[in-house]
Amino acid sequence: MSDNTVRIATRESPLALWQANTVRQQLMANNPGLAVELVPMTTKGDQIQHVALAKVGGKGLFIKELERALLDGRADIAVHSMKDVTHDMPDSLTISTVLQREDPQDALISTTYNSFESLPDDAIVGTCSPRRQAQLRALKPKLRIKDMRGNVGTRLAKLDSGDFDATLLACAGLMRLGLESRITQRIDTKVCLPAAGQGIIGIQTRLSDQRLIDILEPLHHEPSATCLAAERAVTAGLEGGCSAPIAAFAQLEGSHLSIIARVIGLDGKTLLETTHSGDAKAAQTIGSAAATELLKQGAKQLLEEAELLSADTTDN
Repeated sequence: MSDNTVRIATRESPLALWQANTVRQQLMANNPGLAVELVPMTTKGDQIQHVALAKVGGKGLFIKELERALLDGRADIAVHSMKDVTHDMPDSLTISTVLQREDPQDALISTTYNSFESLPDDAIVGTCSPRRQAQLRALKPKLRIKDMRGNVGTRLAKLDSGDFDATLLACAGLMRLGLESRITQRIDTKVCLPAAGQGIIGIQTRLSDQRLIDILEPLHHEPSATCLAAERAVTAGLEGGCSAPIAAFAQLEGSHLSIIARVIGLDGKTLLETTHSGDAKAAQTIGSAAATELLKQGAKQLLEEAELLSADTTDN
């Protein structure tokens, strides 16, 4: 941070720009006289559209260039969807601020069918998320699941062109882009458990930039941060990347936190699940305990098998 200017590193997708502009507006509202500039960039994850993410590095491809901008001083903060943020973060960077969570559920979008339950066995569902693919196969083994890459608008256009009968997207992204009317059905978390951090925006800063961390503090939402800590402890404990078939969802009621975590075989035939709860102050410990229990159930083998299968998959 130089003088009174904050530079925000962001991807150039409409959703990423919405998120960065939201942070910009909140910063300026809380700090009259503060100048906030966007530093948009196209990441490797945005550039590679024809190959499955798992084959070329996973969702971390969406954030590495933003992190480099922080490290070399081209930007002061980076704004991320927390479900895309990997655990192998440079030691000098931190997620200092977590915004209030939006709807964490997955959404079914279809122009033909009005619910997940009404999808016929041979329906073509487009999604490139191993977590969604695995849970879909667990629920409806005969579905024809095809990879669908691109930003929200691109995926909706592919659906509207008639190549797919349905797709699954995060409710949060659709709502933020003013596309809530496209949601055919909000899928209960008991049916399709969200990704860790789904619906949460995080702000990444340099650990050494305490002045900026203090400026960001009013934007921080501690309940969302607590749930995020538990969910990320699950994926960290499983050593699973953002492209692994891992789902974790924490809820907070007063000072009591509960979390449900799943690891699903990509073929949908094996679904491991555990529930843990306790005092919210121990959020990370609760998430780690859930990961340990899943490992006892055989999660490591499922994740290794999924990694091999994903690496051999390309988008159609």
